[in-house]
Amino acid sequence: MKSAEHFAQRAAKRRAQAQDFDPNGLAAPGQVYGLPYTEDSAEVILLPVPWEVTVSYASGTAQGPEAMREASSQVDLYDPSVKDAWKLGVWMAPQDAKLAAKSDRNRERAEAYIEALSEGLPMQKMAKHLEKIEAACAFMNEWVAQKTTHYLDQAQLVALVGGDHSTPLGYIRTLAERHPGMGILQWDAHMDLRMAYEGFTYSHASIMYNAMQHPSIAKLVQVGIRDYCEEELAVMAQLGDRISVFFDRDLKQAQFKGATWSQQVAQVVDALPKEVYLSVDIDGFDPKLCPHTGTPVAGGFGIEEFLYLVEEVLASGRTLVGLDLNEVAPGPNGDWDANVGSRLLYRLCNLLGQSNGRL
Repeated sequence: MKSAEHFAQRAAKRRAQAQDFDPNGLAAPGQVYGLPYTEDSAEVILLPVPWEVTVSYASGTAQGPEAMREASSQVDLYDPSVKDAWKLGVWMAPQDAKLAAKSDRNRERAEAYIEALSEGLPMQKMAKHLEKIEAACAFMNEWVAQKTTHYLDQAQLVALVGGDHSTPLGYIRTLAERHPGMGILQWDAHMDLRMAYEGFTYSHASIMYNAMQHPSIAKLVQVGIRDYCEEELAVMAQLGDRISVFFDRDLKQAQFKGATWSQQVAQVVDALPKEVYLSVDIDGFDPKLCPHTGTPVAGGFGIEEFLYLVEEVLASGRTLVGLDLNEVAPGPNGDWDANVGSRLLYRLCNLLGQSNGRL
């Protein structure tokens, strides 16, 4: 079926489903943002990936997708940047219980492996643990690739919801095959350019190193970086013109001397190619917005500064081809981090739809 036919059929279904829907009323229980849409009528599919096998500090990100689904009922549907955003059609896939269980099993193995590594124990005794962890992470990448391929083949847009930041690799690779020459705009406190961090090929700290092995990805643009190592700076040097990094410290110091955020955003946008994948680690923000994320780092920016950046990417004529939001951990009470994450996710979905002419 051609894309135009997909769009027409989905639009007709959405009109019927929204006929009695009140966007100002109480959210319907169980449906993300209380929206009335279904898998076959939605333009934007939220794909939850409850995975946190290789996290190296605090855990909890595997609970992020469900926590955001629950918190979404508190989000008002009016979006000042996107007219009638609620009509776009956003639907969240059910969480895969088997994938979550595989994450739990292999998280236990990873904890034992990391403990042995930190204590200097003979690592040959942990070889089977590492082998199983590597196989599980490879399975997750393939699972993500298959799921995203299915929705992309239906001409739907996908926003991946992690989980730790290792989760979107299969999606990024899938999009790179379809959009050669695309770039990645990464909002993050970390560069994630470590090679097999702690021995894990698919570590959350290695996501961008792994992504940039794909020759179809033309550019990686990182914003907000403030926690990194010499190994990552060496990788940055090796990537040459394929990477531009806007360090948090440099951005702030330039502002102290009179630079405006608008001017800095223009520089970020200029570094991007025409098609852009947006990868968001919640720890890219000021940690007051995400105190329970796995590796919070002092510094960062706020939500509206970030959204201004994304809006300027769209205003420049560039297209968002997909996005992810990762590392939201609900914490002991679950409310604050999930609330922030779900509100941010809604705004991003609307911008993704707008960028692709789905409204």
